[in-house]
Amino acid sequence: MNFMKKLGIILVLQLSTLTIISQNTDMKLNELNSEEKRVIISKGTEYAFSGIYDKFYEEGVYTCKQCDAPLYNSTSKFNSQCGWPSFDDEIDGAVKRIADADGRRTEIVCANCGGHLGHVFLNEGYTSKNTRHCVNSVSMNFVENQDKYKKALFASGCFWGTEYWMEKQEGVISVVSGYTGGTIDNPTYNLVSSGNTNHAETVEVTYNPDLISYNDLVKMFFETHDPTQQNKQGPDIGTQYRSAIFYLSDEQKEIAEKYKNILIDKGYNVVTEITKASKFYDAEDFHQNYYNNKGTMPTCHVYKAKF
Repeated sequence: MNFMKKLGIILVLQLSTLTIISQNTDMKLNELNSEEKRVIISKGTEYAFSGIYDKFYEEGVYTCKQCDAPLYNSTSKFNSQCGWPSFDDEIDGAVKRIADADGRRTEIVCANCGGHLGHVFLNEGYTSKNTRHCVNSVSMNFVENQDKYKKALFASGCFWGTEYWMEKQEGVISVVSGYTGGTIDNPTYNLVSSGNTNHAETVEVTYNPDLISYNDLVKMFFETHDPTQQNKQGPDIGTQYRSAIFYLSDEQKEIAEKYKNILIDKGYNVVTEITKASKFYDAEDFHQNYYNNKGTMPTCHVYKAKF
């Protein structure tokens, strides 16, 4: 590739990053030091094994150093021993991929502000997702879940569909499919599917209460499934597919009951259980982010306004 053509491609890529930033002129950007500018603005790379998050595995969320947008959940972080923080999945819609000018690698940038994060590599076999986001520590901050974010637990039939709709809500940080409400420890999909564990297919929603309220999540829960169906949802039948809200506080219980009663007053025969939360167990990797990975939409979870 001749020099002028390569220079042109580089300029196009830089302009595309600037376009991401210009789409929101009111975006508040944090002040960066010289090293942060070298990596985030000038697309540099920090030295291997030098970043503060290389061997860091606390529970929480990694956010963009430049704009504070959530990027990665700690549950997606793994030890690749490459010298940089590695993640096998991003928070839905948080990261944009751009082909490098030489065509050899794929750059990843913050979808909100365009700040450089690192590169993404596929099919290396580190995890079942076969994806490695190789990210510069200097491009991120870390926020412990308990400092800012809250959790909610919802069951509305097959957790694939519940997950799909919750992930689409602005202010939702992450959604994990799993099992809760049953009588055995460490349940598997096969055990839960037998209908003998009393566990329900459930999603654990981590959300930013400054951007979305528990009230909004409860309304979305009721509006994306049929809460009048007893122990079933569409073609899925069994107690594992029951409609249920597992509350984590008295406030959540009160809010859940309020919206259930609103629907009852509207004439809906709501059978949704409102139960105190017990331990939540993550489902197998195959079930996580199912419809986004598949590129399709759920058929038994369709949005219908009810409030």
